[in-house]
Amino acid sequence: MSEPHAGPSNAWDRARGEAGEIYRLPGRVATFCAIEVRRVVHDPWEIITRMVQPILWLLLYGETFNRLNVINTGGLPYLTYLAPGIIAQSAVFVAVFYGIMLVWERDAGLLAKMLATPTPRSAIVAGKAFAAALRGMVQATVILALAAAIGVGIIWNPLTILAAAAFVILGASFFACLSMVLAGLVRQRERMMGIGQAISLPLFFASNALYPIDMMPKPLQYVSMANPMSYLVDALRGLLVGTPCNLLLDFCVLILALAIMVGLASALLMRLVR
Repeated sequence: MSEPHAGPSNAWDRARGEAGEIYRLPGRVATFCAIEVRRVVHDPWEIITRMVQPILWLLLYGETFNRLNVINTGGLPYLTYLAPGIIAQSAVFVAVFYGIMLVWERDAGLLAKMLATPTPRSAIVAGKAFAAALRGMVQATVILALAAAIGVGIIWNPLTILAAAAFVILGASFFACLSMVLAGLVRQRERMMGIGQAISLPLFFASNALYPIDMMPKPLQYVSMANPMSYLVDALRGLLVGTPCNLLLDFCVLILALAIMVGLASALLMRLVR
């Protein structure tokens, strides 16, 4: 006897099941995010050690070029111009090495257990990306406080601070997903460390974090305009120190880049455990 064809009720059940998965997705993202945050609370030394580099950039590089006054920032003190770029750097540099942790979880057998659950891979990726962003937010907050302490003219409006925090989360989440994509491609911790070192500083220098884009050579200007970090810095500079910016463009670029990277990282996640 032939199997009965799936009727409307079966199709309706499937649709309800898919809707339920979408409904539960934010909760699952929050769960994975909370797991990662607990790791930071129990072992904060990684964040503490990674704070050293942005602090040195702000205090040494920033103070030196502030006194030399050799970079045209449109009348803005160089230290004030630089501070949003260092805030972005402090968050991004944490996120861009996040793929190493994913490879470690693969080696420890944790990733296979996560993938064996009914949780969508996109929820795992998004949860880890937002956890990396929260780590970056801790560093960004410290750099923001340091910038205020050394006299940077920060706009202390609660709405602009919250908007800046949202942009930091978007930018750090994108770079965390980029790191997870690279982890899915190279699959080895040693290679991930080398790649992280190889792309972090070029991303920083090929952006508007240290100097205006129009001061760069023409080819580098095109690279900077394709670099998501430039849009993160542009938004932070506009929100925190009041320079002209295009917040809508910055937001659209970052959210589109994040969506693409979440999709790519989700597609490559299974490759890590094979």
